[in-house]
Amino acid sequence: MSISQRREFLKQAGSMGSAAMMALLPEGAMGLGGSVARVTAEALPPQAEEAPRNHIKFAVCGMSHDHIFGMIGAVQRGGGELVAAWGGEDDKIAGFRKRFPDVKLVKTQDEILEDPSVQLVLTSQIASERAGIAVRAMKNGKDVLSDKPGLTTLEQLADVRKTIAETKRIYAIMYSELLEVKAAVYAGELVRQGAIGKVIQTINIAPHQIFQGAGDAGGGTGRPEWFWNPEQYGGILCDIGSHQVDQFLFFTGSTEAEVVESQIANVRHPDRPKFQDFGDMVLRGDRGFGYVRLDWFTPNGLGTWGDGRLFILGTNGYMEVRKYTNVGVSHQGNNLFVVDGKQARYIDCNAMPLPFGPQFVADIVNRTHIAQNEHEALLAAELVIKAQNQAKFVAIKE
Repeated sequence: MSISQRREFLKQAGSMGSAAMMALLPEGAMGLGGSVARVTAEALPPQAEEAPRNHIKFAVCGMSHDHIFGMIGAVQRGGGELVAAWGGEDDKIAGFRKRFPDVKLVKTQDEILEDPSVQLVLTSQIASERAGIAVRAMKNGKDVLSDKPGLTTLEQLADVRKTIAETKRIYAIMYSELLEVKAAVYAGELVRQGAIGKVIQTINIAPHQIFQGAGDAGGGTGRPEWFWNPEQYGGILCDIGSHQVDQFLFFTGSTEAEVVESQIANVRHPDRPKFQDFGDMVLRGDRGFGYVRLDWFTPNGLGTWGDGRLFILGTNGYMEVRKYTNVGVSHQGNNLFVVDGKQARYIDCNAMPLPFGPQFVADIVNRTHIAQNEHEALLAAELVIKAQNQAKFVAIKE
């Protein structure tokens, strides 16, 4: 911008708003020019959903968290037949009965775990009790799909690993923020194709909301007492952090990793002194780095339970996944942004099929491990437990 151009700009600035002022500036004045990169927008084409190729019978043993409904849906997409369910809370049983009026509800866990016709057990029982149900199920010859966190202590982790080795059963954890988010699934495909080169780091921003008006994210019908007790829910890093650490391992390809540092806080819930409403952690893997931030401060104005973001830095570009909303633009989720050496792309991923359910049912039938890497799933569980155990509790001043 020349001196005369600056003078003319300043003359007009006094009578204009900031947006209008910005429009007067040439691209180079704001560092926006200087390259010939393209900007494109596209949507993945609709794909017909394939009919299930396999069939299994499965049952629910524990429905304390509403995540169970998404877990059921995934297995049904793969050809699973829901034949029975047990729940320990009257309100959860009532909600389940409304959705599945024809499914048999039993009075004890043993009726599920000892039923020889049941091949797979799903559980979203109180988090600290999930591992015990999983171990009993595997010892009774059944495969398991657990809600996250599947485990809350290192002792439980050792017991699950030992039982898997002894029984040869399949054990999986529903890390839905990767497995059931279409934009994250497609980002994984692009990473495997080398779209941004070697992945260096992932950054996960994972805000959550305690109370929602509806939905299956957990707060649609209020929060139970166990939600506030870290001994039962595992703590913020172990609980909602497990999703994010699973993504760190998946996208970097790390098979070994450590927690560099972690911290937790209770900023705004003095009436619940054990609760943790903020936490973060730094991770170092053998193939990349990671950072995770977690909180329970999503404001009502967002319109959904959380503005979950995933940033993936590569040697030849980067990606951003806006999972559940495109804040300030639209309420549509599954937004993927990809920047490489040639262009910046926006990709609407809502037509992307979700492969986990069909792959997981096929794994149960064929005794394979395609849907989820078991080592990765359990390593994610181990890392978040360690992060939780070593976290510094921080009190910040008003």
